[in-house]
Amino acid sequence: MKNFALLLASVALIGAAPAPAPVPAEPYAQLKQIVAPVSGAEMKKTVEKLVSFGTRHTLSSQTDPKRGIGAAQNWVKSQFDSYSKACGGCLTIVTPEKSFIGERSPKGVTVRDIVAIQRGTTDPNRVVIITGHLDSRVTDVMNSTSDAPGANDDGSGTSAVIEAARVLSKHKFPATIVYGVLTGEEQGLYGGKTLAEYAKAQGWQVEAELNNDIIGNSCGSDGQCDDTHVRVLSEGVRGDWTPELIARQRSLGGFNDAPSRNLSRFVDSLAGSLGMSLDVRQIWRTDRWGRGGDHIPFQQLGYPAIRFTVAIENYNWQHQDLRTEKGVVYGDTIDHMDFNYLEKVAKLNVATLAAIASAPMTPEPKAEGAVSTDTTLTWAPVSGAASYIARWRRTDASQWQESKSMPSSGCASECKTVLPHIRVDDWVFGVSSVGANGFESPVASAVPGGAFKPYVAPEKKP
Repeated sequence: MKNFALLLASVALIGAAPAPAPVPAEPYAQLKQIVAPVSGAEMKKTVEKLVSFGTRHTLSSQTDPKRGIGAAQNWVKSQFDSYSKACGGCLTIVTPEKSFIGERSPKGVTVRDIVAIQRGTTDPNRVVIITGHLDSRVTDVMNSTSDAPGANDDGSGTSAVIEAARVLSKHKFPATIVYGVLTGEEQGLYGGKTLAEYAKAQGWQVEAELNNDIIGNSCGSDGQCDDTHVRVLSEGVRGDWTPELIARQRSLGGFNDAPSRNLSRFVDSLAGSLGMSLDVRQIWRTDRWGRGGDHIPFQQLGYPAIRFTVAIENYNWQHQDLRTEKGVVYGDTIDHMDFNYLEKVAKLNVATLAAIASAPMTPEPKAEGAVSTDTTLTWAPVSGAASYIARWRRTDASQWQESKSMPSSGCASECKTVLPHIRVDDWVFGVSSVGANGFESPVASAVPGGAFKPYVAPEKKP
């Protein structure tokens, strides 16, 4: 696992790529201090409350004050309201909603997300999002009346979102953090679609969407256990791909360098650098085999989005009626959860949100060097960047291997660095930005579709 370099100093752009500069302790110390209050005990209280609503099925009652999805939504909103009151009104609570008709909602259903927005202090249109889905289900996805505790799926993810809001609302960040508790995931990713479309309508510059779905157990139905890894799933080909983009990627590369994939690399490196006793297992698929989650609607609109999920799933404890058969216990109940493990996953989420919200925006680099012994990287200056780090790796390597930094003072209308004797054909290149506070953005790859924004095809020259 590579160290995630958060650099304050810059290095002159001469000669071969130097060894990375020593990592200052301050950014890591800040992150460790920020995540320290994240509490498995607090999240257990949250899950207990969510389970108490009996069922949170999307098609259950929206008006019953004690049972069903409506009661659960009202409680989540009350939690966000209390955190906002504690921080002097730092959270704006919105409830975007949308009506859907589908195979799993043939009579139609109105989906309402509960969303808390913590506005950035200097760059509020830059947004990082954390989500979990509130709804639950049993074996029959259309059964909206039976008890469906949904402790791990997805009480765990919902509790992580609520805990992130509790902890991070006590701090200020340059960029905006959005806490989304979504509904309708089990019926067709409806909540993810609702919030993704809301983000687009608001004109948000979404830098990351961290979807947490089933993050609170550490043992599988086969008896295997693993509380030292978390899977992070990411797309390789952009969800907003076009035939033109695919054609350019076939020629120049980019199938392993979508912004979501580089976001996954960022989280992996951050976990290692913070020494969190939790290793990221990068799964280079959009989601688990034949399955999906609420990050996918964000990807389809061109936003970097990844999914956190447990290292080992237990299929007896998800999407099951509550029962015991031949000595085997089925059902998603709270006694199956590992809250020490959930605390570690939530801390990684909180650290990621804080790190990205504290860093400048990711650059949009371009690489040139055809029929040349050198490679030239260029990008537009990024507001708030004190320096930049160019990175490169062999085309068959999974992680960044080499790096070189430059001060932002070398940029006027354009930033530029030349890598002598580095042939563009043999490497993949990327650039990140670093703030004066030492926080580094995710890397954007200098490939077609590598920018951290919705893909727009370049204008064709006449």
